[in-house]
Formats: sequence, structure tokens, C-alpha cells
Amino acid sequence: MAKRPFAAFDIDGTIIRWQLYHAIADELAREGHLDPIQYQKVHEARMAWKTRTGDDSFDSYERTLVNLVNVAITGIEVDAAMQAYSSVITEYKDQVYTYTRDLIRDLKAQNYLLFAISGSQNEIVELLAQHYGFDDFGGTTYEIKDGRFTGKNNPLRSERKPEFLKQLVEKHGADWQGSIAVGDSESDIPMLSIVQQPIAFNPSRSLFEHAQKEQWNIVLERKNMIYKLEPQAGTYVLGQ
Repeated sequence: MAKRPFAAFDIDGTIIRWQLYHAIADELAREGHLDPIQYQKVHEARMAWKTRTGDDSFDSYERTLVNLVNVAITGIEVDAAMQAYSSVITEYKDQVYTYTRDLIRDLKAQNYLLFAISGSQNEIVELLAQHYGFDDFGGTTYEIKDGRFTGKNNPLRSERKPEFLKQLVEKHGADWQGSIAVGDSESDIPMLSIVQQPIAFNPSRSLFEHAQKEQWNIVLERKNMIYKLEPQAGTYVLGQ
């Protein structure tokens, strides 16, 4: 049997227009699992990012958010967390970018294996992967004991993404020939670097600069327009 090519997708900001980790925090707060005073700190950090008060405002917000969720999830029953995850997926599963949604559809038609790789919680990554028919997935795993989250976790950070992708390729007997990866941030660079066709989608500044240096394809989606920037002779041209 011939090997199938594969495509790996980041999720937050690449498929979903928002960040699942952030949506989970909002849902846990709504259900009373987060300390209101601590959640207010998250809100303040989020507003600092949205008003662009500094170059590192998003990173600061994300660190505050992740720390809060890691504390809040400790001791929560898995069933209660899954209820929150299901609510988030129900709301956000179709709030996606046109480009990546259509790329998923087109690659399926071309018999590609599809992998979802994200730093969000493994359980919610699984729900989204099931919705879009991905062949496999991976996210941050949280330890479970006696039906509750212990608070211990194994984040799927940027440096782990290439090795995890290689494991998926081996597991499914996929072909590196024609391989594709799509991501939107600096944390996706290691994963993008090991495939034949890396795509920087709506890239952050650091990813944009790296993509320029490496002459990767860059795709921008704004409102109802998609702009494909294709490398040519050391510069970029607007693709069709």
C-alpha cells in the first residue's frame, strides 16, 4: 500500500479564530471554577494586550492565563471539565478561518493524513480533531487521578512539536514527500521547519521574519480576502 502524505495544523489562531485555552478559562470562570480576583488579573492582562500597551503584552497575558488555569484545574472532576470543554467546542468549532477550513477539505480530497498539534489541553484538541475528521492529534496532557485533574501537566511546547510530529508520521506510516505544516506563531517554527511545504498563516512578527528569511509561503486572511505571498528570487510576489 502506498504511503499517504500528511499535513500538520496548529489550532489556536490557525484554524480557530480565537484561542481555545483562553475560551476554556472564560468558561471555567463562568461556571465558578476560577477565583474571581485572580480572573480579574487575567482580564486586565487581556486588555493590556488588546490595547497593545507593550511588545510583550500578549506573552504576559498568556502566562497569566495559563498559570491561572493550571491552578484552577487542580482537583476539578474530569466530567465537569469535559462539560466546559464541550461548551467551548460547541461555540467555537465553526468560528474558523476560511483558508485553513478549505485547505483541510481539499487535502482530505487528496488523501492526505491530517494531524492537529496544539498547546491547548489534549481533551479539547481531541474534540476539535473529531469535528474536522483529523486522523490524529496531540495537545498538553494533564494528569488524572481518581477522576480528577491533579494539576500536573506535560505541555506540548514548541520544542516538543517536531518529535511528536515524527511519532505521528511513524505511527501512521505517512510519507514526508509532499508534507505540509501550517502555523501562526513563533512556537510553530520547529514544526514548520521539518516539512517540505511550511505555511506561515497570519504570522506573528517573529514567525513572519523567520518565514521571510527561509523563503516560506506566507498566507494572510483579512475579512473576506485571502492573500498568498509566494517567495520569488529573494522577495515575495502576490500569488493567485
